[in-house]
Amino acid sequence: MLRAVADGFIAAHATLSQAADDLDKAVKRKAKSHPVARRLMTIPGVGPVNALSFIALVDDPKRFSRTSDVGAFLGLTPKRHQSGEIDWSRRVSKCGDSAMRGLLFEAASCVICQVKRFSPLKSGAVRLAGRRGFRKAAVATARKIAVLMVTLWKSETDYQWTNEASA
Repeated sequence: MLRAVADGFIAAHATLSQAADDLDKAVKRKAKSHPVARRLMTIPGVGPVNALSFIALVDDPKRFSRTSDVGAFLGLTPKRHQSGEIDWSRRVSKCGDSAMRGLLFEAASCVICQVKRFSPLKSGAVRLAGRRGFRKAAVATARKIAVLMVTLWKSETDYQWTNEASA
């Protein structure tokens, strides 16, 4: 009896694994054929899923008069509490799309932990992580990545890596 159940699970697992692989290949093909997605994937930490999700969410980069406004659109800017003489800066507002925020946070985490090549983005993120902690650095880097994505999309240029730290 258990053998029949286990065989059914094994067959279902093989089918689902094959479907997941096919979907992954289709997303990668779509990202490679889309010129904006290819440009966005030059940013460290940004892959095909991040690029295509960002393109689908933003749709038109010209709706942001300033590129820094994309941080507020995605809910990656701190809440402000102001009353009289009180002025607090609190946690991020979380007003935008939570899935895109998660993808950008994951991309920022990759930049901080996994990317080996030097870039100004990684350098600033690692310094901030040392001062303020990993999570705050990852959120700030996610906001920078989002601003960078809109900037590259508007200017139609690729991300410029640098070879070494400037003195």
